Amino acid sequence: MEQRNLLIAIVLSVGILIGFQFVFQRLYPTPPHIGSEATRPAGAAKTPSAAAPSQNANAPGAVAAKATETVAQAIAGKPRIDIKTPSLRGSIALIGAKFDDLTLARYRETVDPKSPAVLLLSPPGTENPYFAEFGWVAAEPGAVKLPGPDTEWKATGGPLTPSHPVTLTWDNGQGLVFTRTISVDENYMFSLRDEVRNTGSEPVKLLPYGLITRVGTPQVAGYYILFEGLIGYLDGSLHEVKYSSLNPGVPIDFTSTGGWLGFTDKYWLTSLIPAQDQPVRARFTRTVENGVDHYQTDYLGPQFTLQPNASHAVETRFFAGAKQLDLLEAYSASGIPLFEYSIDFGWFWFLTKPIFRLLLVFEHFLGNFGLAILAFTLCVKLLFFPLANKSYQAMSKMKLLQPEIQKIRERFPDDRARQQQEMMAIYKRVGANPLAGCLPIVIQIPVFFSLYKVLFVTIEMRQAPFYGWIHDLSAPDPTSFANLFGLLPYNPAVVPLIGPFLMVGAWPIIMGVTMFLQQKLNPQPVDPVQARMFMVLPVVFTFMLAHFPAGLVIYWAWNNTLSIAQQWLIMRRAGAA
Repeated sequence: MEQRNLLIAIVLSVGILIGFQFVFQRLYPTPPHIGSEATRPAGAAKTPSAAAPSQNANAPGAVAAKATETVAQAIAGKPRIDIKTPSLRGSIALIGAKFDDLTLARYRETVDPKSPAVLLLSPPGTENPYFAEFGWVAAEPGAVKLPGPDTEWKATGGPLTPSHPVTLTWDNGQGLVFTRTISVDENYMFSLRDEVRNTGSEPVKLLPYGLITRVGTPQVAGYYILFEGLIGYLDGSLHEVKYSSLNPGVPIDFTSTGGWLGFTDKYWLTSLIPAQDQPVRARFTRTVENGVDHYQTDYLGPQFTLQPNASHAVETRFFAGAKQLDLLEAYSASGIPLFEYSIDFGWFWFLTKPIFRLLLVFEHFLGNFGLAILAFTLCVKLLFFPLANKSYQAMSKMKLLQPEIQKIRERFPDDRARQQQEMMAIYKRVGANPLAGCLPIVIQIPVFFSLYKVLFVTIEMRQAPFYGWIHDLSAPDPTSFANLFGLLPYNPAVVPLIGPFLMVGAWPIIMGVTMFLQQKLNPQPVDPVQARMFMVLPVVFTFMLAHFPAGLVIYWAWNNTLSIAQQWLIMRRAGAA
């Protein structure tokens, strides 16, 4: 019975492994395309594996360069105001006053420092337009001429820098003069002050609005541990709506005082932030035009009546950039509620956020996130040292009991109940726990998954290097045993059918070896079939973890090494090693 159950478990594990390999490669191609995994144009070709960088036109650098060129063509010859900050490069369209050309100067598409900067916003006329605009709507449509998508504003000043705001003006010729003052900080936050002055003889009723439009459904990573889509903190609650969950022509409406709303990708965020003391009506919408999905988050501010010879101003903010935790928390402290919740730390944020904070501290002192992971692992081992000691002491007793257990099996070969009775009597006599060997693994599972979450969602881990061949701790080990870790000039990932199985790098193999050595220190099953099956587990885990972030594999290998040292010392003292 035990052999049959074990064989069933192994078969299921292999099935899960095979399914995992193909699903993982489908949902999480590496390296990423434009912007991130989340902003890749739908239907774009997948990239080759990082094991042997491709030079074809679909390589990340080539795709990014092509997208940048397309944006340049779309904005060529059109009146614009340049944006130049330490974090952002781009321009604002004077026709429509749109934020539709923005790249993130501090982030590159690949680990190559010469690769193009990450493209965030792009104008109409490109493959997937993504832009924000602000303005006014009339309470009585058609009553007055208002600035729209085709309105050409006049600019004063420029370029837009943290120390030099710009002013846009437009006169509707009917007694209304619109003035927009735009400023930007050194990071990713724009501040807008929209003022309208009534020089006519009739009162006008207006409402301010802001919107972000995204054309085309972005390809998301597709993992349950990561949310990507439309997001907003409205009416005291966080609202997250996946692209696939939004029905065409059926908007989702909200009423709120203040708050924020926009689009979140794996690493990037765009967000409208109205005045926090003003009531707003907000919406998430999806429409289909010519077979292409258009997504929009927008809000309407409170209506006001502008009397003759009077003026009215509203202030709003627009965030477009990287989801850095410290930065988002600083914005939260300045009055944007729970802005850091745009980072998906998940239900176990009480573990993931402290782990991430600790890694930041270690990285500050050690200068490398890989070393920070090693230091963090050591802290975890020290924290659970007493508990692990008891577990390893119990396992050493179990190992010493192996000869006696074998004798019991030989004495009662056909009486399973008597075997269990005699073995339990021995365990009770010497104080051994047959489940003790599971404890060291069980206690580190929450830490393992929390670290996985940190590596997966935090921008700080993106393209964070270690030493040697690991240039991105958040991506899988790019090497492969199948080409002797780069010595042979071919890419194993392109081999039909078995390509994903060949992408097992050096660090996963190191992890598998440490797991094998640790298993040799554990009490071995008396049944030879079970013993052989357990010897297969390090191989299974090696292939499974080969496609996980390298930082996670390094953590597991280092944790195994520390466990081996601790377990060997304890068993040596007990005479079991």
